[in-house]
Amino acid sequence: MSLRNALKPILIGGLVAGTLDIVAACISAWLQAGATPIRVAQSVASGAIGRDAAVNGGIKTALLGLAFHYLIATTATAVFYLASRKLHFLIKSPIPMGLLYGVFVYLFMNFVVLPLSAITRRGTPTISARAIQALIIMFCVGLPIALIVSRYSKDNDARLVLPDTVEADPV
Repeated sequence: MSLRNALKPILIGGLVAGTLDIVAACISAWLQAGATPIRVAQSVASGAIGRDAAVNGGIKTALLGLAFHYLIATTATAVFYLASRKLHFLIKSPIPMGLLYGVFVYLFMNFVVLPLSAITRRGTPTISARAIQALIIMFCVGLPIALIVSRYSKDNDARLVLPDTVEADPV
């Protein structure tokens, strides 16, 4: 595994998953609460700097939140990529494995990362809110990451390419 072969799918996966996820989060937040994209990005930043500092920081904290968001998406892609080097089934069946990875990312973010962050929750999310969030992560993060890593792995990693079949000469 060369760094060059790893960097391309990790960066593309992070960019695609990060973009799909932030767009979905903005649409969901706007539909549910009328929140603006700036407020969504500030809420990401609030995990590191707290709610008041994020809201009062204006566009600077929104950009910080966006940077954190893409860092998280790229890290999720790197984790999947590295796991797929040993667990080849992750990229041989990218659709179910990507959706399952999305569930893993959702659980990790909601039950490990967020409780350790400076984000202050206002009550427990409803089942429907959790379901919407999980589906967004499954389809906008897990699935594209798996498809992108799978696509680039087939081109760059000889261990994952099926051997050519030899056809018998017609007689």
